Amino acid sequence: MPIDITVYQQRRQKVLEQIGEDGIAILFAAPEQRRSNDTEYPFRQDSYFHYLTGFPETGAALILNGREHSATLLCRNKDPKHEIWNGFRYGHTAARETFAFDASDDISQWPTYLRNALSGHRRLFALWGLYPENDPKLIELWYEVARIANYRSANGSTLAPDSMVNLATILDPMRLIKDQHEQALMRTAAEISAQAHIRAMQTTRPGQHEYQVEAEILHEFMQRGARYPAYNSIVASGKNACCLHYVSNNCQLQHNELLMIDAGAEYQMYAGDISRTFPVSGRFNSAQKDVYDIVLAVNQACIAATIKQANWQTISATAINMLTQGLIDLRILHGSLEQNIETKAYQRFYMHGLGHWLGLDVHDVGGRFNENEQPILLQPGMITTVEPGLYISAADDIPAAFHNIGIRIEDNVLVTETGNEVLTASVPKTTTEIEILMQH
Repeated sequence: MPIDITVYQQRRQKVLEQIGEDGIAILFAAPEQRRSNDTEYPFRQDSYFHYLTGFPETGAALILNGREHSATLLCRNKDPKHEIWNGFRYGHTAARETFAFDASDDISQWPTYLRNALSGHRRLFALWGLYPENDPKLIELWYEVARIANYRSANGSTLAPDSMVNLATILDPMRLIKDQHEQALMRTAAEISAQAHIRAMQTTRPGQHEYQVEAEILHEFMQRGARYPAYNSIVASGKNACCLHYVSNNCQLQHNELLMIDAGAEYQMYAGDISRTFPVSGRFNSAQKDVYDIVLAVNQACIAATIKQANWQTISATAINMLTQGLIDLRILHGSLEQNIETKAYQRFYMHGLGHWLGLDVHDVGGRFNENEQPILLQPGMITTVEPGLYISAADDIPAAFHNIGIRIEDNVLVTETGNEVLTASVPKTTTEIEILMQH
């Protein structure tokens, strides 16, 4: 999908409008991360930096000047010798032209640019603490300019910077509502992820190892244009599925077990995130099906409730009620629904939330409550996961038929003006659909 530079320009303009004429903002590209000795992990741009620039390189900074209403990129210079070893660099001239910045210069000049730009601004916006190595220099520059400005302000000649503000208070609400460009990318990420889960169901057989199933998933991601997974894939068979973030993926698949897969592709920086659970043998046994159908009913009911103006806390409470009642019906929990909810007895088997925001980050920014601690009601453009689960480890007080059954069913849901769109709908999730698919 080609880069639409106007999308990033529009976002920068929106930030400039919000920081106002007395504001200046700076944010940094992600640094490279060392894997071992002299090798690095594959570079991934910082999500905030990408959101405002689309610029794919490390060693860069963006300065937004509210008074001048301008955006300046500072990045690495062209270096032909370096490029022989490590690949193409834009350099600041090509970067300015390609990504439509107002000005550009070498990254070594960012302190000078910020010092000059701070004069006459009252507020410095930054993502404080995100890359702490930069914070001391930012604060030093802020105080340096503040001292000079305070001295000069005795004669009324300049403004003194007097506040440091978290830029995330502007960017997080923006990122929470996905624009049409983002929705298109996330549909693709979701569909690539969906096809990988389908491939996993079709190729899984007893006797394989979990990592071999993971290999099928990664193969499908890359074949369809997603170079990397959005997070470490969870391929958890049997009791491993009762560990929420199991990523060892090294056990052999047994005939009578379930396999829970939580895996998603990253496509042009945007994440898919799907969980499906299916029988290694291709057929659910009675106990597995009973637990599965409870989780599926919750998944379907909560998706139906994920609509404009809905309160996520109410939807989450519905999930808890339904899962708890299901456990009572299976005689895994005892007593009344009210008792089990009041004592949180259900948390032994359902210990995580119903879902999270999804976007540039798998657990995307935005929060579920506003600054007044009031629930944020769902709005068109928001994308959330809906992922109820039940995790029943072996124990003396649990009927043996239910031992080591871990089930999670997760979909990606876009809130629309008229309801919602399930971006991951192409992956089968009823027991009948799964069993039919696994026979082919």
